[in-house]
Amino acid sequence: MNALINSTSAELLRLRKWSATWVVVGAWMALALAFGYVFNYVAYVSGEENFTSDGGTRAGLLAQMLPPALPDILVQGLPMFGGALAMVIGALAAGNGFGWGTWKTVFTQGPSRLATVGGSLLAVTLIVVAMITATLALYLGVSSLIAVTEGQEIVMPSLEAVLEAYGTGFLVLEMWAVLGFLVGVLAKGPSIAVGLGLVWALVVENLLRGVGGLISAVETFTHVLPGTAGGSLVGALVGERSGTPGVVTTIGGEQALITVAAYVLVAGVAAVVLMRRRDLA
Repeated sequence: MNALINSTSAELLRLRKWSATWVVVGAWMALALAFGYVFNYVAYVSGEENFTSDGGTRAGLLAQMLPPALPDILVQGLPMFGGALAMVIGALAAGNGFGWGTWKTVFTQGPSRLATVGGSLLAVTLIVVAMITATLALYLGVSSLIAVTEGQEIVMPSLEAVLEAYGTGFLVLEMWAVLGFLVGVLAKGPSIAVGLGLVWALVVENLLRGVGGLISAVETFTHVLPGTAGGSLVGALVGERSGTPGVVTTIGGEQALITVAAYVLVAGVAAVVLMRRRDLA
C-alpha cells in the first residue's frame, strides 16, 4: 500500500511540474467557459442568435446561464471536447514514460510494476477529479456573476442534481483518460497515442454513427463504442440537445452507465497487465 501511495505522489508531482498538463487543462477550461457561457452571453447581450441558442428567446437564453441550469451545463461539453482532452492527458502520462525512459528506470530501481502503474493511473484519476471540480467551481462563479449582473435572484440547484452531474462528468472523463492511458501503453509513445486518440474521439466515432444510419450492423456496433456510451450517459441526464456535439440518446442511461464503468475497469486492468508483461529493454 505504501508503494502505491508513494508511486501516486511521485506521478502527481511529475504531472504537476509538467507544462503539458496545465496546457491541456487550461484548454479545457477555456473551451468550457466559451461554450458554456461566453457565446450564450454575447448572444443574449447583442440580441443575436448563435449556434448554442437554437433560436430560443432571450429569457430562455438567460435561464441557461443561471445557477439552476448549472448541472446540465457542467456535463454537456464532456462527451466530445472534455473527453478528448482527458484522453490526451492519459496518453501523455503513459506514453512519455517510454520516450523518457521513466518506466524502465522505475521498474529497475523502484517498487513493483503493479504499484508503479497503479500509482500512475490513480494520479491520472486525481487529475480528472481536479478538472471536473475546477469546472464546477468556474461555472458556479460565472453563473452567479451573470445572475447578479442581470438583476436575477441567485437560486442554487439542488445538491442531488449537482452530485449527479458531477458523478456523470467524472465517469465520462475517467473513461476517456484511462482509455488514453491504455493507448499510450500500446503505442509506447505519446505522439502516436495522442494522434490516434483524438482521431478516434473526434472523427472516427462520428463517422461510424453516420454510416450506422445506412447499415444496421454498423449501427449496432456503435452502441458499444465509448463515445456512444459517454454521450448517452450525459444524454440520459440532460436529454439530447441540438447543437451539443457528442450528446446522444442512442442507448439507455443504465446501459450507458454499465458500458462506461466497464471501459474504465477493462482499460485499467489491460494497461496494468500489459505493463507487467512487457519487456522494456
